[in-house]
Amino acid sequence: MGISETLKAISDPVRRDILEMLKEDKKSAGEIAEKFNLTNATVSYHLSQLKKADLVGETKYKNFIYYHLNVSVFEEVLIWIYQLGGRENEKN
Repeated sequence: MGISETLKAISDPVRRDILEMLKEDKKSAGEIAEKFNLTNATVSYHLSQLKKADLVGETKYKNFIYYHLNVSVFEEVLIWIYQLGGRENEKN
């Protein structure tokens, strides 16, 4: 996981909304598309960006793929931000 990929992925408001939606429960791409009134291609693009940043994972069940939140990446980002702030405090 790279911090730059993570920050790029969460910079888009639609992707942040998708993450919020996945916070509640796993969802299929179709369920996500219905919620946001987006085309399947657009949802697929956003999900690929979130997967690339390792913010979401997928589970296949029968003919469906369900997406879920990967909270460990958020923990890593928070640790990085905390450490960054800690270094700043040491300079003062």
